[in-house]
Amino acid sequence: MQTPTSRWRARVPRLPRSRGRRAALVAVLALLVGAGTWTAVADDNAPSVHREDRMMRVNGVSVDTSYFTTGGSRPRPAVLIGHGFGGSKDDVRAQAEKLAADGYAVLTWSARGFGRTGGEITLNAPDREVKDVSGLIDWLAGRPEVRLDADGDPRVGVTGASYGGAVSLLAAGYDRRVDAIAPMITYWDLADALFPDGVFKKLWAGIFVTSGGGCAKLEKRLCEMYERVAVSGEPDAAARRLLTERSPVAVADRIDVPALIVQGQSDSLFPLSHADTMAKAIRSNGAPVSVDWIAGGHDGGDMEGDRVERRIGSWFDRYLKDEKGTDTGPAFRVTRTGGVDSTDGAALTRGADGTVYPGLHSDGERIELGDGQRRTQTLHNPAGGGPPSVSAVPGIGGGLGQLSSFGVGLSMDFPGQYARYDSAPLDGPLRVTGSPTVRVAVRADDVTADDGKTEDGKPGDGKDVVLFGKVYDVSPDGKQQLLPSQLVTPHRITPDEQGEPAELALPAIDHEFDAGHRLRLVLSATDLGYASPAEPATYTVSLDGPLTAPTAPAVKTAAAPPARWVWALPAAALVVAALLLLTARRRTAAPAPDPSLAGVPLLITGLSKKYAKSSDRYAVRDLGFRVEKGQVLGLLGPNGAGKTTTLRMLMGLITPDAGEIRVFGHAIRPGAPVLSRVGSFVEGAGFLPHLSGRANLELYWQATGRPAQDARLDEALEIAGLGDALARAVRTYSQGMRQRLAIAQAMLGMPDLLILDEPTNGLDPPQIREMRDVMIRYAAGGRTVIVSSHLLSEVEQSCTHLVVMDRGRLVQAGPVAEITGSGDMLLVTTAQEVPEVLAEKAAALPGIGSVTRTDDGRGLLVRLDGATTDRLVAELVRLDVRVTGVGPHRRLEDAFLTLISGGSA
Repeated sequence: MQTPTSRWRARVPRLPRSRGRRAALVAVLALLVGAGTWTAVADDNAPSVHREDRMMRVNGVSVDTSYFTTGGSRPRPAVLIGHGFGGSKDDVRAQAEKLAADGYAVLTWSARGFGRTGGEITLNAPDREVKDVSGLIDWLAGRPEVRLDADGDPRVGVTGASYGGAVSLLAAGYDRRVDAIAPMITYWDLADALFPDGVFKKLWAGIFVTSGGGCAKLEKRLCEMYERVAVSGEPDAAARRLLTERSPVAVADRIDVPALIVQGQSDSLFPLSHADTMAKAIRSNGAPVSVDWIAGGHDGGDMEGDRVERRIGSWFDRYLKDEKGTDTGPAFRVTRTGGVDSTDGAALTRGADGTVYPGLHSDGERIELGDGQRRTQTLHNPAGGGPPSVSAVPGIGGGLGQLSSFGVGLSMDFPGQYARYDSAPLDGPLRVTGSPTVRVAVRADDVTADDGKTEDGKPGDGKDVVLFGKVYDVSPDGKQQLLPSQLVTPHRITPDEQGEPAELALPAIDHEFDAGHRLRLVLSATDLGYASPAEPATYTVSLDGPLTAPTAPAVKTAAAPPARWVWALPAAALVVAALLLLTARRRTAAPAPDPSLAGVPLLITGLSKKYAKSSDRYAVRDLGFRVEKGQVLGLLGPNGAGKTTTLRMLMGLITPDAGEIRVFGHAIRPGAPVLSRVGSFVEGAGFLPHLSGRANLELYWQATGRPAQDARLDEALEIAGLGDALARAVRTYSQGMRQRLAIAQAMLGMPDLLILDEPTNGLDPPQIREMRDVMIRYAAGGRTVIVSSHLLSEVEQSCTHLVVMDRGRLVQAGPVAEITGSGDMLLVTTAQEVPEVLAEKAAALPGIGSVTRTDDGRGLLVRLDGATTDRLVAELVRLDVRVTGVGPHRRLEDAFLTLISGGSA
């Protein structure tokens, strides 16, 4: 099973290393049990790092350790690196090697109950795992190469992710010798993490226990506590007290060292609220604190391993090496992702930062809710708490946790089980950074708001209300709703708290809601990840004011680097001028137009192009195909198939070695006049961010030197569907809008032939669907579109015809239906083999036409007959099918793989 922390280590590249045994060293302290083994770690660009593996006797337990240095006796600071729950010291080896190469003495170890270390897991008990860290610091104090602040007091920092991040905080609270810490994706109060607001986080708690080896590895008290809570479905005071005593919050007033806090945005186990309380507590003790929200977390996503490790290195350089000139980064940083670079199609990831950490409830915007809806609504908790609503589904390798990023929309709520309040459409984009709040009054159906009695005057039975709050991003047409990071916040409202308005905090996020979108507050009675009351109940929810959305206005997104076209234009102009001079004579000698092909957008015959400096290797060889008016033609092929070379020859950018390209009967040469009838989107478009979309297009058209009336700007814009956004500055555009603006630029003049190379690169699924509609609308007017794309499912849905290339040659050309066949299916992939009996149960679900297991048994081919994808996924999860992915069964992909493999697939 892949644990949450194993996903962290999977993203950290290892340094090159070579192994060679050296003689054992003599023990220098009584802590040592046996001799160690030295291993040299070679790196051409860094000092040679040596690793010494030792079993130490620490605090009554044999602890497996590794010690990394670059040799010599020069005093240097030390760093301890803890690993995640379910892992071992091997998980952090790469980070240890890098820090050692940067001049630190680095010690890693396997915690109790993990790897080769003895003992039982006590969840960082102060007298066990935390005391073990103090024993390791004792050992470091005896090393001649470790810098000392005093006798027995080494200069030392501690870092680690998840479980290891918590022990770094605890070490700082219990051992005054710790000088700096860098905890990552970890908890402040484990009781609050597993029992937030008194609600049992049952899925994560189960994963936490089983990933550690179950009760066989756990301390008996912990196992008994878990089983007690799992059976009752509700944490008791003793359970909360046990976990809190072993959490950093227990020593909150004693953690006063510089702390770099790295927390994940995609994390339903340890959400951003833990980093918030952590930062406030440590700062109140007078210590420097920086907070960094990364894109990933325990639910998957980009862990930004290289960047985070560099920042931790700088943090330790400043506070362990005393390098006061080191830039440790801003007080607050958040990673914002989405979209593509307009010049090279690379995914954009930008940091936003502020000079002050804003917290989760900074200056906010008040959003009125209940647009056309009843402010008082009733919802029901079903018997047994099922079927539950779905938000995050942890523990399956990040598959479902990231589906919302791909627009699948896994999150769902069952009718009658939730209250819903929508805002009006937003006038402009809204960036929410923090935890939105809302005031509501909640009561169980048999308790009044005034005296705790029912309508007939009898006392109520004192039922708790358990609700799960979340804020959706709803598309303008209301058909799509997205739950940012799949996060939900549980709330338990006791009888004493019922009936009176109370402020509910909602999940902390960093998310931009586009103009025209709505915010949707949902309060649900159930959630798949949590335990709900088993008894059926009816709740009443009354809205008591607007939603307050924190915007953190002082947090500024870093400016995008200048587009490549900014510096490339002068060079490109020189190249074009040279090409015009070199090819002017050739243009005058171009073949005469062929009148019989005047109505044919494209005809390619015998086209060949050799690789540069090669006499016998071809990028394209003997290629030929024909494209008619009104077609949307998909150009497909694996990397190296010759697609880009073909498109460049088609646009006159390079000259073929043999063969001919004719566009509407005219032979293509560099600078050929017929190219004015061709529009292209090949390497993206650069826009001036301070100008509006319309102004950018007008400026581009002026640069062509063609008459303004020939631009047919309004027609191109109508097809692109940008609407009122044209009047706004391009810097306010989402990536989907920028991409559509680039397509509109290619459509200026309404060219008869439009060439698009990877137009959907980096777009999310809703934006991809919009781009598909743009291509179809453009061709509907009798014009022709050629699109090259790696998204086979999109090609299948948007193209009428295909050309498949491989190794520079034509493999097959024809209508999509002829190449792929017909029929619509979904492919559901699973973490484990699906038994036939489960496939039969899935086939019996309402709205399912048929279900067939894949050949390897680790997937299902499902034909929908009325059911939605969202409902299918939710039902499969309830059948204990461990879903890792879901999407259309790519029939084109099957055909494509068969074609390029010569029919062997």
